[in-house]
Amino acid sequence: MLGELATEPARVTWTEVSAGGVPSLWAIPADGATDRAVLYVHGGGYVIGSASIYRRFTGHLANAAGCRVLNVDYRLAPESPHPAAVEDAVIAYRWLLDEGFAPSSIVISGDSAGGGLTVAALLKIRDDGLPSPAGGAPLSPWVDLEGTGDSMTLNADKDLIVDFAGLKTMSDHFLQGQSAQDPLAAPLHADLTGLPPLYIQVGGDETLLDDSVRLAAKAELVGVDVTLEVFPEMQHVFQVAVGNMPEATDAVAKLGAWIAARQRA
Repeated sequence: MLGELATEPARVTWTEVSAGGVPSLWAIPADGATDRAVLYVHGGGYVIGSASIYRRFTGHLANAAGCRVLNVDYRLAPESPHPAAVEDAVIAYRWLLDEGFAPSSIVISGDSAGGGLTVAALLKIRDDGLPSPAGGAPLSPWVDLEGTGDSMTLNADKDLIVDFAGLKTMSDHFLQGQSAQDPLAAPLHADLTGLPPLYIQVGGDETLLDDSVRLAAKAELVGVDVTLEVFPEMQHVFQVAVGNMPEATDAVAKLGAWIAARQRA
């Protein structure tokens, strides 16, 4: 159902590829730039989801950004708990560099758990001494695995998708006894110094709203160029309805424009 919320994007082709051993799916827009790329990591609480489910969405994103999108099928829990996901994301990033993409031509993006993974990948790239990508664009990022934000309760009656109990189950599968404050699992607890520019989108009715608000505030405190955009009355990862819902189509257009601007900066 999630994969079919978006319309079928026009003039996009898809190609399966092994990105350094990580199964991935290229979304390639007709007439799109060949020297720029988005590395996209899907949502699903680290336990569900796939590149194929996000096929339509990443096709729309490829059109909006005017470049190809590498949609990564990173390993999922419980079979592959933390830190498998962040390892796979960084492997895919290294592969893009080896393929000749300049760091300044790459933006990392993802939604929900993939939004948290976007930030975690940027942290690991920094800590591993790799050249920084042009930016990160997390959508409704899950960065607090303990669910301590006020919006977890304040928006509980409005959020139709995400609740504390569901998040707790997913985080238990993902962590399997590891610390819920590990910065590469829950980037809200990380030192964000030195990260590239961030563009965060989130829905106003989400229980995870405060994950985005607190992440943006913490990034700004250490000098990261961060933009937070809250879309009133929107649900968790509403962007996946691009083409079928005006607010989603608008958000993806803004996301694509931000990505293209960062890649050309």
